[in-house]
Amino acid sequence: MAINLLDFDSASLTRFCMDIGEKPYRAKQLLRWIHQLGISDFSEMSDLAKAFREKLAALSIIRSPEVINDHIAADGTRKWLLSTGAGNAVEMVFIPEANRGTLCISSQVGCALACSFCSTGKQGFNRNLTVAEIIGQLWWANKMLKTEKAHETSFIPENSINGRIHHQEKNIGRAISNVVLMGMGEPLANFENVVTALGLMLDDNTYGLSRRKVTVSTSGLVPAMDRLRERCPVALAVSLHAPNDALRDQLVPINKKYPIKMLLAACERYLQAAPRDFVTFEYVMLDGVNDSTEHAYELVRLVKKIPCKLNLIPFNSFAESGYKRSSPEAIRIFRDVLLQAGLVTTVRKTRGDDIDAACGQLAGQVLDKTRRVNRNITKIAG
Repeated sequence: MAINLLDFDSASLTRFCMDIGEKPYRAKQLLRWIHQLGISDFSEMSDLAKAFREKLAALSIIRSPEVINDHIAADGTRKWLLSTGAGNAVEMVFIPEANRGTLCISSQVGCALACSFCSTGKQGFNRNLTVAEIIGQLWWANKMLKTEKAHETSFIPENSINGRIHHQEKNIGRAISNVVLMGMGEPLANFENVVTALGLMLDDNTYGLSRRKVTVSTSGLVPAMDRLRERCPVALAVSLHAPNDALRDQLVPINKKYPIKMLLAACERYLQAAPRDFVTFEYVMLDGVNDSTEHAYELVRLVKKIPCKLNLIPFNSFAESGYKRSSPEAIRIFRDVLLQAGLVTTVRKTRGDDIDAACGQLAGQVLDKTRRVNRNITKIAG
């Protein structure tokens, strides 16, 4: 079977080149062709020797997950359904804004953590994504968005006498400025593949993103948070969603293994190496569940000593969720309690909900290995 070079970071690609009799510096050239230029045809890699290109074509491929569907929301948010084989598919979302473009990527086919308000969790778990399937999302989206942007043209008069006009390409710049692992799956439950993909995102020979521009979101796998701090500390978002263990046990079942006290201690340790001087706590607003004034004051007491930012997320409904979004008034009152306590607090603007691309709505297609769903909560977190 051909080797997918999207699975390789700099070190492993260097070893691959040496194993087939090539100089180590060839790896750097390949990384640039593959990731910076988005080239998948070896014959187009013009500064590589012909014999080397033929060798690569015989042994390897450059292949990202295949796009099944492409949907664009009224607000410009874009969602793709990507095949991962055997009847499974994951979803990826691009959120364009005036000063940045954020790509939300998936790390697993489904999720074993079964958070009660999350559409992905309702589908169960099938498998971890490979490095190629994780970085392949960025590779494909980056290539496609840059190509589309390059085709945007403006018509500028070239000669006012004869009326001729010509196309002038706009400066395409960088379509994707931020990457968040907040799509399907728990990133830290697929630790090694995720860390390898993170390394590729940060590599100056590939995408050159700063650690501040790459965010990993976790439900609270404490040992893996510590490992991430040591291996590849990027921006951290923690799915908190409740101010006490009793409620969080219901909403985020992994809390039974790693309760809030352990989770917050891990956050404090993470800040020692984090690229930002705060952790983002995500808090989904569920009507009548976790949105009372009492919950807000309890949350203040819980996190006030930790450098953090609170991101309140209006619940995005999906079929059979059993929850409703908190009212705008309830969200405003909750936010004001946090702000008055001196906590940096934002309310996330809902994007792409008309195409089910909003936070918590990603579902894809998951052939659930049902008996593994509950067992995996203990297995992956140990």
